[in-house]
Amino acid sequence: MDITDQLTRAAENGDAAAVASLLSAGAEVDARNSARRTALELAVSAGQAEIVRLLLAAGADPCRPAGDYEELTPLLLAAMLPHAEVVKALLAAGASLGAQGLVEYVPLAVAATSGKQGYPHIVVLFLEHGADINAVMRGRTALELAIGGGKVQMARWLLRRGAKPTEYALSLACHRARQSPEAAGRYAAVINALHAARLVE
Repeated sequence: MDITDQLTRAAENGDAAAVASLLSAGAEVDARNSARRTALELAVSAGQAEIVRLLLAAGADPCRPAGDYEELTPLLLAAMLPHAEVVKALLAAGASLGAQGLVEYVPLAVAATSGKQGYPHIVVLFLEHGADINAVMRGRTALELAIGGGKVQMARWLLRRGAKPTEYALSLACHRARQSPEAAGRYAAVINALHAARLVE
């Protein structure tokens, strides 16, 4: 196993001592291993905040392409997961909040639509760092994407945080509510919240 593979394995496993030792021995912090992955992206995906901070301090690029096809970024990977300390480390290192990666995804929208009901604590971090709650990804806002993805709790949360109650969001919520009695019950609060938010615009 070469030094880069050793570094990426140690990073993914959260072995800070090994990571520090390998970097001191000359391992390149942003080098890709035999599977085309960097230590930073593996540490991010594994939720290893201490390792992420260590790699960033050693010069790892927080904006370097990541993913199977280098279509993502470390922050997009972090936005898909609930690890707040990893996100904080990347933001502190200057990771961009705008559309990024080959797929032009917006970190806030990714966090709002990941997991079972989105990750509001991650969205909060993005908002605190100046992210636009109404930023558009694939032609839709985070609110619209959350409604379309069935994440009704996140949709209501976004409305409380000031997301724009668009006509499309309302029409999408009504459409989803008509799909079944169970859906009607789930979407009723979202529809009411959308109506209320539109009244006070």
